[in-house]
Amino acid sequence: MNTIIYKIDPSDLDMTKIKEAGQIIADGGLVGFPTETVYGLGADAMDASASAKIYAAKGRPSDNPLIVHIADLASLTDVALDIPEAAYKLARRFWPGPLTMILNKSSRVPLGTTGGLATVAVRMPSDPVALALIKASGTYIAAPSGNISGRPSPTLAEHMIEDMSGKIEMILDGGKVGIGLESTIVDLTGPVPMILRPGYITKSMLEDVLGEVTVDAAILEENADKNFRPKAPGMKYKHYAPKGDLTVVEGEPQKVIEMINHLTGQCQECGQKAAVIATEEDLEKYQCEQVFCIGTRAHEETIAANLFDILRKMDDMGIDVIYSESFYNGGLGQAIMNRLLKAAGHQVIDADTGAHKNCL
Repeated sequence: MNTIIYKIDPSDLDMTKIKEAGQIIADGGLVGFPTETVYGLGADAMDASASAKIYAAKGRPSDNPLIVHIADLASLTDVALDIPEAAYKLARRFWPGPLTMILNKSSRVPLGTTGGLATVAVRMPSDPVALALIKASGTYIAAPSGNISGRPSPTLAEHMIEDMSGKIEMILDGGKVGIGLESTIVDLTGPVPMILRPGYITKSMLEDVLGEVTVDAAILEENADKNFRPKAPGMKYKHYAPKGDLTVVEGEPQKVIEMINHLTGQCQECGQKAAVIATEEDLEKYQCEQVFCIGTRAHEETIAANLFDILRKMDDMGIDVIYSESFYNGGLGQAIMNRLLKAAGHQVIDADTGAHKNCL
């Protein structure tokens, strides 16, 4: 298959190209497109056979549900049932934007889109290319991140081209995404709203609207239950992983630096190509030849925006072993660590003791 690549200016949309992409979706094909979070791999959410193509192109497990993207609030009643007032409160505050809500699905949404679940994940993206594509398709668009399953999510069209060229009909290149982490997912089907995946919309932001909000205990842990049925994307399977062996080092900052320098020194002695993921504040303190600046702790959004791109750059460089600082501070810290720990397969070293842990 020859994948068409179109550059799209989000501030000056070429509707001829957008309509061509929308027709591909309407005809049951696949289109890669930017959102404010990451690039998505889109298909007709209301067509189970189209959704099946997403799973095939990504190599994604069929029980991992897809997010349904809508372009206006009125469409919510078309894809969901028994919609609580909490959903409308959140929509009024955060839509369009990086928030996904889990609701009871309508009969129109096929089980092939929801991973066999009676619930549906729904969001309204704010990216103008994404919104225009949904409208041009004449349907709703199911779209997970546009990477091969397990690899770092794409924050540039080049990442999608690397993973999906020849597998899908079209990729719309809208430049680098703004946030760089997938949307926050909140489950509204229970008595108390629960965050199933952290993101840019934080727990405190949700509590400002709804009051009490809980957090799924598995967010910073590894789920070892092979029979667990995920209610939202990113809850069960290893995600975001680079080709190199990634480990997170946690503890008091100076001890983290000392431990990482010790570990990368051992790699060098063994002939392994090592790299470090560090913040701007500590960049000059590492002795490793390859040190990647992920951003600054003073502005955690810079860390979020750069994480996946750095992991892919390390793949391009053939890095064998990666050690990363941990990032717990601030509102985005939980979302960053959720992605980083999944990328590391929950490999963690305590800088104080040198002990390995499987989860936090």
